[in-house]
Amino acid sequence: MAKIEALGVPIMKQAIDAYRTVTAADEFRELERLLHRAHHDEASALGHARREERKKWEGVVAEKDAALAEKDAALSEQAATIAQLRAQLEKST
Repeated sequence: MAKIEALGVPIMKQAIDAYRTVTAADEFRELERLLHRAHHDEASALGHARREERKKWEGVVAEKDAALAEKDAALSEQAATIAQLRAQLEKST
């Protein structure tokens, strides 16, 4: 702002003075504080929502992994049974 003031353009000096007057007001500072707080609260809420959604999907993935592990175990048992039956067939022939 000092460079703009140094230009000596009256309308720019008026604009800078108006800006300084507005930003020095308690009401303006309170509005700025509230705006900052609103942004912070929004970011916190979004972060919380992301964490909750991640937990939800981690639970879904864990359930799917458990179901796949059960199916893998069942397939292994079936494969072992098939291998035993093949061995019995080969002995009998």
